[in-house]
Amino acid sequence: MDTLSYKTTTPNAQSVDREWVVIDATDQVLGRLCAKVAKILRGKNKPSYSPNVECGDNVIIINADKVVLTGKKMTDREYLSYTGYPGGQRSATPEILMKKSFNKHLKPGYHPLYIKVMKGMLPKNRLGRRLIENMHVYNGPTHPHDAQNPKVIDINTIK
Repeated sequence: MDTLSYKTTTPNAQSVDREWVVIDATDQVLGRLCAKVAKILRGKNKPSYSPNVECGDNVIIINADKVVLTGKKMTDREYLSYTGYPGGQRSATPEILMKKSFNKHLKPGYHPLYIKVMKGMLPKNRLGRRLIENMHVYNGPTHPHDAQNPKVIDINTIK
């Protein structure tokens, strides 16, 4: 066996095998669900993971309105944002962000609460901004991505 014949292959954007997966968020805890989704978006569940390459899967989350938060976090937790103007600090609770997700004027697949939570779990750079676009969140049980033939996975089986 010639040990010099082994080559270490590093994945690049062309060699990555990307899939579409559907996750049902019914009765899941929001933070634990998003931590597992962040792993799938990054591609950390694949053997060909590389930290500088977008090698994760596209994730579709259905029944996003049926997610739970433990304790009184739905009303007591505050997410702060700043507009950039004097006096422009805004605060929103998960309850308010959940109500905003039912707004008809939002882009389909965009859910303010999930975006806020997931941005904290992804890298704060260009790669993280590209990865967040691979997550599509819908309040109901249907989604418009049937043409991609997504496979349904049970989030409870992922570590």
